[in-house]
Amino acid sequence: MNNSSHTFESVWAAFDRVGEKFAEVAKSQAETARQMAETDRKMAETDRQIAENARQMAETDRLIAETARQMAETDRKIAAVTSQMGGWDKSHGQFAEEYFINSLNSGDKMFFGEQFDKLFANVKFSNRRTNKQGEFDVVLLNGSAAAIIEVKFKARKDDYQQLLNQVSSFREEFPQYQSHRIYLGMAALTFEDHVEEECKREGIAIFKQDGDNVVIYDENLKTF
Repeated sequence: MNNSSHTFESVWAAFDRVGEKFAEVAKSQAETARQMAETDRKMAETDRQIAENARQMAETDRLIAETARQMAETDRKIAAVTSQMGGWDKSHGQFAEEYFINSLNSGDKMFFGEQFDKLFANVKFSNRRTNKQGEFDVVLLNGSAAAIIEVKFKARKDDYQQLLNQVSSFREEFPQYQSHRIYLGMAALTFEDHVEEECKREGIAIFKQDGDNVVIYDENLKTF
């Protein structure tokens, strides 16, 4: 007589439970494998994005470097043009000074109804006390009057304002002429718009080229 407590049904039920466990394990492993595959996919996508970001950053660095190179080249060209223009301005200014100084010095020095005895060109001054320095392009002198003439290739608005300021500078630098009448003149080959009118309104004489001669307009001349 068989006394075993395991019947066919109980054994079969046990096999069913084992099968269910295996099925659960297999399902869990499949899910784990799916999750790992998804993680691998995400990591691969992240690596791709990192590589793309690195490529874009490298391209940005290249563009920045190229822009910096172009800006440096532009700065170099601007500096070259500025230097050239500065040379032109200096040459034009020197030409205007030579032209007007030679013209003023060649005649009898009769200006503004006054006979001037002396003409001085490019009179530089430097005052340590006031820390002012500058230059008078042309100074005409006689026993009772002085004329300060600013010479420009092209006269601009700021030029006649600076000329007006030269009166006080002249009196400070040359106190021996404190009692002299001072005339002002603007000599230029060309004038910006309205500069001639402003000079005349301020009582500044105009010196202009007219063919081979210098013409002086001093109808509204003032003494300072």
